[in-house]
Amino acid sequence: MTADAAPIGEIVEVHGPVAVIRCPQLPPLRRAVYTRLDGDTCIFEVHRHISPNELQAVTLHSTQGLWRGMQVYDSGSPLHVPVAESCLGRLLNIFGEPLDGGPVIETDQYRNIHHSPAPLNELTAQGDLLPTGIKVVDLLCPFFRGGKAGLFGGAGVGKTVLIMEFMHAIAHLHQGVSVFSGIGERIREAHELWRDMQDAGVMDRALLVFGQMDESPGVRFRVSLSALAYAEYFRDSLRRDVLLVMDNVFRFVQAGAEVSSLLGRMPATVGYQPTLGSEVAELEDRITSSLHGAITSVQAVYVPADDMTDPAVTTILSHLDTSVILSRTQAAKGLYPAVDPLLSGSKALDRHTLGAAHYTVAEAVRGHLARYKELEDIIAMLGVEELSAEDQLVVARARKLQRYLTQPFAVTAAHTGMTGASVELKQTISDCDGILAGRYDDVSEDQFYMRGGLEGLTS
Repeated sequence: MTADAAPIGEIVEVHGPVAVIRCPQLPPLRRAVYTRLDGDTCIFEVHRHISPNELQAVTLHSTQGLWRGMQVYDSGSPLHVPVAESCLGRLLNIFGEPLDGGPVIETDQYRNIHHSPAPLNELTAQGDLLPTGIKVVDLLCPFFRGGKAGLFGGAGVGKTVLIMEFMHAIAHLHQGVSVFSGIGERIREAHELWRDMQDAGVMDRALLVFGQMDESPGVRFRVSLSALAYAEYFRDSLRRDVLLVMDNVFRFVQAGAEVSSLLGRMPATVGYQPTLGSEVAELEDRITSSLHGAITSVQAVYVPADDMTDPAVTTILSHLDTSVILSRTQAAKGLYPAVDPLLSGSKALDRHTLGAAHYTVAEAVRGHLARYKELEDIIAMLGVEELSAEDQLVVARARKLQRYLTQPFAVTAAHTGMTGASVELKQTISDCDGILAGRYDDVSEDQFYMRGGLEGLTS
C-alpha cells in the first residue's frame, strides 16, 4: 500500500460496513482496496460487482468519518499477513498486527489469506492416531493426524479448557505448534485465554489470531482465513505439524450471514445466506495435510437451541471426522472433561483402523455406560438393590468407568492445585479392560475419580 499510488475510484455510498465504490475499471473480487482517513488506512475487501463501473466492498475497519467522494486505491492483492517464525508466542489481529503490546512482526514474507488448497499431488491422506493424553478422547473419539474434529458445547462446560489442553498436548507430546483463531471472541475471553495460556506454559509454541466481537463483520468473516494462512506457513515453510483451533465456527457462519444481508442477498434456508455451503467448504477444504506437514483442526461449534439439525451445524458436521460432545449433565455431576461418551464419536472408530484391542474395549465401555443409562430411572425409583446381580455388576463397573474417564488437566493445575495427568492410550485401554474384567471390583469408586492411570491402585 504505497503512498504515491494512483486512485482507482471513489466512494459514492456508505451503508454501515458496506461501501459502494465507483471505478472506471473494476478490481477483481476479494481484492483489498483502501482509502486514507486522517493519516490512517481503511481497508475494504471487494465482495460484489453491481454494475460495469460500481462495486460493493465490506470494510475491515470502522466506516466512521468516511464521506462520498473519498479516493480509493488498489493494494494489488488480496489481504495478506506478515509471516515469520517469530509469530509464535504472539497475539495478532486479522492484519498480523500485534495486540499484545509487543513489537511489529519484522519480516519480508507475506501470505495471502485467499488462495487455493494445496495441489492434489502434494496432499497426503489422513494419518495415524494423534494421542492427546486425554483418556476419554483417545479411547472413544480419537483424533487423527491431519483430521478435523468438532467440539460441540454451550457456555460453561469446559470447552476452552479442553481446547487449551489439546494445545498443551500438541506442544509437549508431539512438539508441534498451535494456531488459535478467535472468531468473534469477547475481549474479556480473549484476554483470559491469553493469560491462561501463558500461565500454562503453552504460548511459546502457539499463535493467537483474534477477530473480536465488536469489530466489523468483514473481520469476523475473514479472521479464520488469516489464521489458516499462518497454519499453512508453519506447515509448508517450517515443516511443522500444526494444530489449528477455531473458536467458534458458528460465529464464522453468522458473520457470513451478516455480510450476505448487507450485500442485499435474499436469505435461504432458516435465514442463512444462500452461499452457506460454499463458504464453509472454502474454509474446510483448505485444512489439509501435505508432504511438508499436517494440519489437524479442532473446531468449537455452537449448536443453536441444542438443535443438531440446524443447517449451519449440519453443513459444518459434513466436513468433520470426529465429534466431541460436551454435556451439561456431565458437568453437573462434576465429571470433567464433560465429554458425553455415548454421543461423541469418530468416523474412523472401527476395528480395522483402531486395532482389535482398542475397538473391543471402546465398544465394551460404551455398552456398560449405555446399560447404566437405561437403568438410571429404575435405580432412582426402586434402588440398585432391586436390579439383577448381573445388572448390579454392570452398574458398579460403569460408575467406575465414568469416574476413571475424568482427569486433572495440566492447564488448570494452577487453579485446582491438582497436578495434570497425561495418560498413554495403551495404559487407558489396559485400565478400562481391567475394570471391565472385574480386576478392580473391590476398589471403591471414589479412587477412580480425577486421576491418571491405575498403576498401583489397590483396594
